[in-house]
Amino acid sequence: MTHTYNVTGMTCSNCEAKVKTSLLSLPDVLSAEVLQKENSATIEMSKHISMAAFQKALGGEESKYQISAIHHNETVEQTKSWFATYKPVLVIFFYILTTTLLIEYAADSFNWMRWMRHFMAGFFLTFSFFKLLNLKGFAESYAMYDIVAKQWNGWGYVYAFIELALGFTFLTGFNMLITNAVTLVVMTISIIGVLQSVLNKRKIKCACLGDVFNLPMSTITIIEDALMICMSVGMLIILI
Repeated sequence: MTHTYNVTGMTCSNCEAKVKTSLLSLPDVLSAEVLQKENSATIEMSKHISMAAFQKALGGEESKYQISAIHHNETVEQTKSWFATYKPVLVIFFYILTTTLLIEYAADSFNWMRWMRHFMAGFFLTFSFFKLLNLKGFAESYAMYDIVAKQWNGWGYVYAFIELALGFTFLTGFNMLITNAVTLVVMTISIIGVLQSVLNKRKIKCACLGDVFNLPMSTITIIEDALMICMSVGMLIILI
């Protein structure tokens, strides 16, 4: 995406060069054309960058160089960027949710236990599929933040197949007590590393969809794991 911004405070060609260098220092900026005479900067970026990030690169709020948005709404751009970033996860969630709801619609009555079982089956089968597309890449990414994978790199390889097995057991309804207990343990271990990364504001890649999509670690990842934990706890309560 490319946007043009208003930049004030530039008085000479040196200012122009300094602003350009500062903008290019941001990792997601692909190119920048800065014009001192027009007080403008046309920036091409790989994803949306907030005005606060631009201003920080220029020296912060106290800097003589001040940047402001023109021709676009900052809030709208942030929203578009969020949806563009997490589109794969949102689409997958929509497909799984719609499919499992249609299964219940086709049945005589809505059964919460059956719906949760099918939803979790779809979740684990889909997410394990993307992990298995590049198992080595997933294991390497997973070792960046998972508390077990950090100690033993082989856990990433095992984890992908555990998800696959859980998908099949939820789909077939095989021993739901053990299946939900395993899910609770595995997802609780997984969410610990995710929480640590998000709370420490570490900018690392999330391995939830393997190495296929470049998704940043965020609260979305916490919600995914928490959802599986809550469903497994709910099913265990019903079963016990």
